Amino acid sequence: MFLVGLTGGIAAGKSSVAETWEQLGATVIDADDLAREVVEPGSTGLERVTEEFGSTVLAEDGTLNRKALAEVVFTDPPKRAALEALLHPLIRALALDKLEAAKTNIVVYVIPLLVETRSDLPFDYIVTVEAPEADQVMRMVESRSMSKEQALSRIQAQAKPAERAQIADRILSSNQSLKLLLKDATRLFAELEKLALAKSAKS
Repeated sequence: MFLVGLTGGIAAGKSSVAETWEQLGATVIDADDLAREVVEPGSTGLERVTEEFGSTVLAEDGTLNRKALAEVVFTDPPKRAALEALLHPLIRALALDKLEAAKTNIVVYVIPLLVETRSDLPFDYIVTVEAPEADQVMRMVESRSMSKEQALSRIQAQAKPAERAQIADRILSSNQSLKLLLKDATRLFAELEKLALAKSAKS
């Protein structure tokens, strides 16, 4: 298995890149999906979140009200840190299970908070997708119904682009059309396939 860590800023284009790589034959595991899975009704994760933040973060049907939780943690760094301390070990354990079950040569783990969580997963290659802040804000306002202030708060809660660049083997820029970004992503995937084959030949 050749494990690729795919990170980047919020609304920078990670999902589009991941979708392209999945179409090209990779297994894609998304940390955001795992984060939803570990707080499903009846889960240990949801129980811990409720104990920490109270029932106000629950919807009427007992599921997690993600919007209410976000409003609490994205304006309060200590509370955000507490949430991450609760959930990240659960997410990591689930990620390891899914990695073990993967059957393809290339597995892509989409992890927006790769820098922040100091993930110790055995990545063979790390890619970050970056966009100008103004583009990120515009995309969040248009597609996620956020205010400009909410969008900026989310961006500021993440690591800086320079921090992600420091750990990345490659930077994909989405300061261009989506078509060109995905063209770059497709070209990079061909390189990853060669690296995966080389690793496989050595083992």
